[in-house]
Order: sequence, then C-alpha cells, then structure tokens
Amino acid sequence: MTFYVENETDTEFPFDVEKLVEQVALQILEDEACPYEAQVNVLLTDNEGIRGYNREYRKIDRETDVLSFPNREFEKPGDFEIDENEEADYFDPDTGELILGDIIISVDKVKEQAHSYGHSARRELAFLTAHSMLHLCGYDHELPDEAAVMEEKQEKALAELGITRED
Repeated sequence: MTFYVENETDTEFPFDVEKLVEQVALQILEDEACPYEAQVNVLLTDNEGIRGYNREYRKIDRETDVLSFPNREFEKPGDFEIDENEEADYFDPDTGELILGDIIISVDKVKEQAHSYGHSARRELAFLTAHSMLHLCGYDHELPDEAAVMEEKQEKALAELGITRED
C-alpha cells in the first residue's frame, strides 16, 4: 500500500499524521475487503486552500472539511471488480497498485470541528480520513439510507482502531 501524505501548511499535530491516515485507510480497505494493494494521495491544507480546490473542482465557493476525488466510479459501493479492459485506467503500471484517488483535508476544520464536537484533533482527522476513504470506495451520503451506511462504516472502522469520541 502506498499513501502519499503532504502537508502544505505549517500546522503540526501532537501525533504522527501519516501513521494515523495510513492506519485508518488500511482499516477501511480491510473492512471493505479490497482485494488489491492500493494507492491514495492525501493533501492537508488550510481553509483558504480547500476553498480554492472546492471552487475549482466542484464550483462551490466555500471552505469545507474534506474533499474526495475517487479515481473510478463504482457500479456498487465497495465492489472492486474491474473489467480487465479497464485495468490500465485504474492501476499504477509501476507498482500494480489500484489508484483509489485523492483526499484533501482542511487542518483548520480538523481543529475547529474537534473543538466544536469536544474530541481530539486526532479523532477528527481519523474520522475525516475514514469518511473520505469510503467515498474513494464508491460510497455516498446523498440519501438518508446511504448516509446511515457510511456513518455505520466510519464508526466501525474507528472503533476497531480504538479511536473514540473520548480520544
């Protein structure tokens, strides 16, 4: 598994960000029974940076906590079956890893939301990573039943890692 984590801010956290992102991402991939080694890019930015990405890619001119850019569309969430005629579009030719996509997280929102919800920045970053990884695996939360599925999967993954709201 390859996880590229870049922090374009001066923000430092009292925990190993790369290790946490990788642990959460691996837990989601294990829970989803992903049959491939995977590749994920994670960018940590600030509110101004994520607002720019949101404006450029989603045409929404406001900051948000996390953006997810899946490399492929899933016919069914969590179904990793890929037609062999499409393999070149989804796998890194050098490593053979499935390129899942990109995640952009606002460190400002991590801190704000952790404070607002009364838990640690570590827990908030883990939650946003789990949430975004599920998007990269084809899940969405536009409808209430979809949102319920995502919420259950997020909480399960964090619980398996021992990351609680009291964290």
